[in-house]
Amino acid sequence: MVSEFEFIDRIKSKYALHRLGDDCAVLPKDAETDLLVTADMLVEDIDFRLAWTTPEFLGHKALAVSISDIAAMGGSPNWAMLSIGIPESLWNTDFIDRFYAGWFALAAEFDVELVGGDVSKVPDKLVIDSIVGGECHKGKAILRSTAKPGDAIFVTGTLGGASGGLKLLENGIRFDDSLPLKRRDLILKQLQPRPHLTLSNSLIILDIATSMIDVSDGLSSDLTHICSASGVGASIELTRLPIEPYLGANFPADNCIDMALNGGEDLGLLFTVDRKNISLLDSLPFTNIGEITANVGVIELIHDEVTTILEPQGYRHF
Repeated sequence: MVSEFEFIDRIKSKYALHRLGDDCAVLPKDAETDLLVTADMLVEDIDFRLAWTTPEFLGHKALAVSISDIAAMGGSPNWAMLSIGIPESLWNTDFIDRFYAGWFALAAEFDVELVGGDVSKVPDKLVIDSIVGGECHKGKAILRSTAKPGDAIFVTGTLGGASGGLKLLENGIRFDDSLPLKRRDLILKQLQPRPHLTLSNSLIILDIATSMIDVSDGLSSDLTHICSASGVGASIELTRLPIEPYLGANFPADNCIDMALNGGEDLGLLFTVDRKNISLLDSLPFTNIGEITANVGVIELIHDEVTTILEPQGYRHF
């Protein structure tokens, strides 16, 4: 079966769509700035389950995933358009008001203005289409395609938390304020993820990131995206991975490693930096997990002096 990424590559090639391939489209705006635009679709029972979340959490997440795309390009979000296909069974409840309450709470935090969208009736499942626009300095969008051999690889935050929260939800545990902290926070990482826009802003000021993507599909898959776009390989050290600490309180060690490598939706930033600039990150909460290599298309995972090949096993729609 063709994957979504193979489909995108095929369409890019067939129709010469040279602007496709990053977290956002980068379009000329004026003499000083470029326009960034991203679109995300969330579909009930594919990207979320209403039985597991709340309308407020869902509104938050619908905006968070798009803000994260802007952050991954080194930009600042400004405006949004939100379209919803909603079944009548939800329309006749307080669901939509609560959904927008969650959306606007995050929008206010990041100064994002809702400027349009659409609302339509659908026969069955809830569908959310989120578009967010922002800007970056002219020519300064951070792409996936500009990593170079020798660059150091960094991530922000911890890895696997959202995946652990999803596993708890799949095991029948539901969010409740009375849950133990080590379970409640994992579930919140899945239902109410935080875009790392502030850390992206730090990188913008330093102007040293050579490539970047957000961790939405999983580290193994998102690093593969950078390697594929840049025509490089990578080597990462398993012991350097900032595995979410609360995972160990809920799952066996092997499961924790798998979630850190392949679990998506953490919304952290995965980026590369020329080695001569590493010292500029010493005071910031970034973790160096490896380096870019010239071994095109190959990601090596090193543990206890044993090297294995890391295949992309993050989330795929198809």
